[in-house]
Amino acid sequence: MEGMKNVYFLSDAHLGSRAIRHGRTQERRLVNFLDSIKHKASAVYLLGDMFDFWYEFKLVVPKGYTRFLGKLSELTDMGVEVHFFIGNHDIWCGDYLEKECGVILHREPLTCEIYGKEFFLAHGDGLGDDDRKFRFLRTVFHSKTLQTLFSALHPRWGVELGLEWAKHSRMKREDGREPDYMGEDKEPLVLFSKEYLKTHPDINYFIFGHRHIMLDLMLTRNARMMILGDWITEFSYVVFDGENLFLEQYIEGETIVG
Repeated sequence: MEGMKNVYFLSDAHLGSRAIRHGRTQERRLVNFLDSIKHKASAVYLLGDMFDFWYEFKLVVPKGYTRFLGKLSELTDMGVEVHFFIGNHDIWCGDYLEKECGVILHREPLTCEIYGKEFFLAHGDGLGDDDRKFRFLRTVFHSKTLQTLFSALHPRWGVELGLEWAKHSRMKREDGREPDYMGEDKEPLVLFSKEYLKTHPDINYFIFGHRHIMLDLMLTRNARMMILGDWITEFSYVVFDGENLFLEQYIEGETIVG
């Protein structure tokens, strides 16, 4: 639609991860991408796990991420809406990002209308997945009691524990990567989307993070789902121009779509 600005979606940078060797380069690449779209974007949706671990003590936040946080602040100062979804690695976000960077924080999946189309947006953890161990851990980490106990730790120990836990979680998988696409009949987010459509037939687009795979799948004539990939190896994002939805990969030096 002529004159309309784009809406961008990305997820899973896992900034600060000790399992990612090129962490500083990775953050710079993400920031360069955000800088390249700042005049073209009306909104940016960050669909979870942008940090590998995040915890806000009352007067302390984890060190680092200054380039990324500064760029988010620049975008919101320019009037670009930045929507920040918590994932399963950064579930303990407080109000720091809202107050200091001006983002809009989402703790649950969001259904919203964008340029006349209905979107279902979520990080994706726990949706369509019957893994009992994962569901138990998810319940534990969402516990207010655990958060209160964790806040009693000195940040030196608390943040160290969190970063090491996140590293261990990634490294116990083969090559530190998520499983490949399981197929339409087994992929949890595909199964969830199909089931959700039965009771919410007006959804046009489902967009998820979490799985670290790039997927673009037509569910029905009017419904489509995408999984965003990540910003570790894929450097991928979705852009919506009001009419078309594209799943792209960012290559530095190239002109961004739109």
